[in-house]
Amino acid sequence: MDPADLADVLSSVREFIRSEVVPLEERIDEQNEIPASLVEACKAMGLYGFTIPEQYGGLGLTTTEEVQLVFELGYTTPALRSLFGTNNGIAGHVLLEGGTEEQKKAWLPRLAGGEVTASFGLTEADAGSDPSTLTTTARRDGADWVLNGSKRYITNAPIADVIMVFARTNPDAPGNRGISTFLVPARAPGVSIGPKDHKMGQFGAWTADVHLDDVRVPADAVIGGEDGIDKGFLTAAKCLAHGRVHIAALCVGMANRLVEESVSFAQTRQAGGKPIATFQLVQGLIADSVTDYYAGRALVMETARAFDAGTDKVAGPSAAKYFCSEMVGRVADRAVQVHGGAGYMRGVAVERFYRDARLFRIYEGTSQIQQVIIARNALGKAARG
Repeated sequence: MDPADLADVLSSVREFIRSEVVPLEERIDEQNEIPASLVEACKAMGLYGFTIPEQYGGLGLTTTEEVQLVFELGYTTPALRSLFGTNNGIAGHVLLEGGTEEQKKAWLPRLAGGEVTASFGLTEADAGSDPSTLTTTARRDGADWVLNGSKRYITNAPIADVIMVFARTNPDAPGNRGISTFLVPARAPGVSIGPKDHKMGQFGAWTADVHLDDVRVPADAVIGGEDGIDKGFLTAAKCLAHGRVHIAALCVGMANRLVEESVSFAQTRQAGGKPIATFQLVQGLIADSVTDYYAGRALVMETARAFDAGTDKVAGPSAAKYFCSEMVGRVADRAVQVHGGAGYMRGVAVERFYRDARLFRIYEGTSQIQQVIIARNALGKAARG
């Protein structure tokens, strides 16, 4: 994108977030729902397809451009970004990374326009960080495939139109092999969606279980067609690597907001007749958070540039996701501390962000999984004994 056009997009999104979304954050948290007016505004702004190439109706942002946009989105409740995060991220990238041209043409324009919401169906009750243990199956039956199994904690499942379901197509293949990905309409016979999960935070971002009971899909529902059979894990790995850069940027955006909330409170809260900003121990908390924010932002920008260049699509994304998700947790904790008793009260932004931030260290690969990826990349064969 032309730099001037990108600047206009970022400016428009920044204004939208601060003037339209921030005033509704408490309502979203309390009602566990994004207002319809915001949903329609996001569609009109092209936010459902900012990573989808222009030829398929999206904005076609590079990863370096994308993270700058996500910095802005991270400033407010993460539930907003979750509305269209799967279309731009792990679900949409299933098609971008592994789909046939016919599949891309059929689905990507609808994802980019917000006509369709996609979910990423990988996680199961006993298969999260290690997908090799997933038990959802897909067996051939004539020209069709029949899927059985259950998925857990699936983002946007309650509103999904299509689910990218990962299922075992070769039960004899070891480990992560023998897994394929299927385009499954959310209202296909045999698909049922569980009740919305009641989470610690990120209210307004809906997740639920997905159950598949003899769900029949045609042969062209396999991502990548015949060539995509048993290659689902490779597709998932590519999608998750991109997603980790995206989540890292989201954490940076939230850290920025938390720093601003902390600074504003310290400047106005009086103790002993003067602002608490004059106390050096409070200054220390602020300084540590500012430093964390700067470090996270720099790491994400460098990681995005390397991702675009193709020089690092493994360790860098893991390092960025690991550092930034841990970083925003520290910044949120300090923000509550700066606010004192007020920081523990519902209705105060930092209390809500404290709850919201905790999930970043878990989804799209826990911090511990990122440590394993980073270490194995550095140590090579020695890490495997």
